[in-house]
Amino acid sequence: MTESRPQRAVPLRVVITGATGFIGEAVLAELARIRAQQPRSAALCLRVVGRRAPREGGPADEWVRADLADPGSLRESCAGADVLLHLASLIGSDERQCAAVNTEGTAALMEQARRAGVGRIVHLSTSAVYGAGPHRGIPVDGVVPAPVSATSRTRLAAEGPALAAGAVVLRPHLVIGPGDRWVVPAVGRLLEATGALWGGGRALLSLVAVGDLARLVARLALGYGPQGATVWHASHPEPVRTAALVRALAGRGIVPAVERDLSEAECLERLAASGSAMSPRQFWLLAQDHWYDSAGIWEAAGCPPGPGPLARLDGAAPWYREHLARL
Repeated sequence: MTESRPQRAVPLRVVITGATGFIGEAVLAELARIRAQQPRSAALCLRVVGRRAPREGGPADEWVRADLADPGSLRESCAGADVLLHLASLIGSDERQCAAVNTEGTAALMEQARRAGVGRIVHLSTSAVYGAGPHRGIPVDGVVPAPVSATSRTRLAAEGPALAAGAVVLRPHLVIGPGDRWVVPAVGRLLEATGALWGGGRALLSLVAVGDLARLVARLALGYGPQGATVWHASHPEPVRTAALVRALAGRGIVPAVERDLSEAECLERLAASGSAMSPRQFWLLAQDHWYDSAGIWEAAGCPPGPGPLARLDGAAPWYREHLARL
């Protein structure tokens, strides 16, 4: 697939929601890096929209205080903008709260983007919209979405107004790297609870390093890539076996090394007996294939996907070790 060229050299103003979160912070930093290294991007203005102010002295040029749960606060959030990167979401178990932020908040934000004439929208969703696996190399909507949590149900619903507004919708699977407080910590908790690798670690998982995902989003923000009103998987094109992930993490002192190999059923029994807060559903996310065909978006955006998420762990290891030591 041939990448489309941006209609202008660089957008003047990029609006970013979720810029103080895990993925959004990485995207904001990547756009600032591009601005610093490419003279043509010097006019790039980065506007953060959210409840919390961006880090003082950081790369944001503007801050609009707003709350996705309060549609009225979003007025003028997109005024004068060329690009909207909607990277914010609420992760929780309360359906009403998740709907207020993820679905209704997205719809309100997209209406503001429409009124402002924003020409480029990128909306971050999740492959969790497909629900329980196993999923093996499926294309977009290769299985009927069947989300099983309040978060994933409302994020799937949010794709509707985003697509209606012409957004490029991204569905990454497991995102790892500095700031990851779920994926790698969950692997560590499972290993501690079971003392073993489940099912030989044969499951294939779609992963992406947060820095590589940020590069992709920034590339899309600058006008490269597919037309809008489309959905794309956004993990690294090459899936990773659970065994390889565990070896890579243990080799860097991030999770405990294990010698034993047990069946999934035996590991589930050990998990239940351990008193761990990890649920069977969370276990199966790491023990079954969850692999989504993601090559297309990198090709369409002309963005090399990089060497893979495991190769990025050297840079992430100090953050993980410090974070896990505090848990």
